[in-house]
Amino acid sequence: MWAVRAAWVGLLLMAGAAHAAPPSSVPAATSQALAFDTATSRFGFEIRTRLGQRIEGIFPRFEGNIEVLSDGRHQVHLRMFTRYVEIPGKARYTGWMRGEEFFDAARYPVVEFDSLPYWPEVVDKGGSIQGRLILRGVSHPETLRVEPPQCARAGYDCDVVSRGTVQRGRYGMDSWQLALSDRVTFVLRARLSEAPKP
Repeated sequence: MWAVRAAWVGLLLMAGAAHAAPPSSVPAATSQALAFDTATSRFGFEIRTRLGQRIEGIFPRFEGNIEVLSDGRHQVHLRMFTRYVEIPGKARYTGWMRGEEFFDAARYPVVEFDSLPYWPEVVDKGGSIQGRLILRGVSHPETLRVEPPQCARAGYDCDVVSRGTVQRGRYGMDSWQLALSDRVTFVLRARLSEAPKP
């Protein structure tokens, strides 16, 4: 479902670790984890009505990191908590999104994404990150597309932006088909909490 178009989310994403230590400086037998800055990162989603109106939601609570592997590649691990999902300024829509017809937060409190290992050049230039999304207890391989960076130190001085578009029906979120598009785009704007250690 995350057949993404370049722009997520981010949900990047998260590839802000692209500027972690280069492969030659990472010890061969160790790895390190770079945490997302929860104060400055923004993870959310967009869905359109059949009339073209865009509804934007956010995940105010999330956790995750980018693991720097011993061979210099990176791997994203992200968890977004559905019981806190919000459609800002729209209490009724927020209730729908948390309810059993959409994220079903009572039974499935977490949306998870774990990427396959990727080289940090993806963040330097933009590109695709493959991974596995778990949503409402259903797991599918999905793709995030990372936008080309807007600054030299993406993830620190500017957001790493990624988007992943999924078909919600594949995850059992098939209600309101006459009113809402089947496509949900996760938008991930990620920053890291501290620079990687040399």
